[in-house]
Amino acid sequence: MSLKLRLARAGTKKRPFYHIVVADSRSPRDGRFIERLGFFNPLLPKDNAERLRLDLEKVKGWVAKGALPTDRVSRFLDDAGILKRETRNNPEKAIPRKERKAMEAAKA
Repeated sequence: MSLKLRLARAGTKKRPFYHIVVADSRSPRDGRFIERLGFFNPLLPKDNAERLRLDLEKVKGWVAKGALPTDRVSRFLDDAGILKRETRNNPEKAIPRKERKAMEAAKA
């Protein structure tokens, strides 16, 4: 069984609120989960303490058991100092599409 640490959406329409859960990777996003580890409220400002709350001991236990975090959850764990996330670099994404096509045409 492949376990994931991921976000499960809660809240109402246009008012997102996410629970951080451990779930089987085959179960639906908002479906069955094994354990709730915390929450994330993206509507609050970034410096607010209630924006993100994690039970770090439970997270460490599930990571030790082999649960893999999704990209967003791995960002949270990296900020908490539990897991080291690899940095990503995609410099072509910042270039507008027309300029990218012009560069490709110039190469050819």
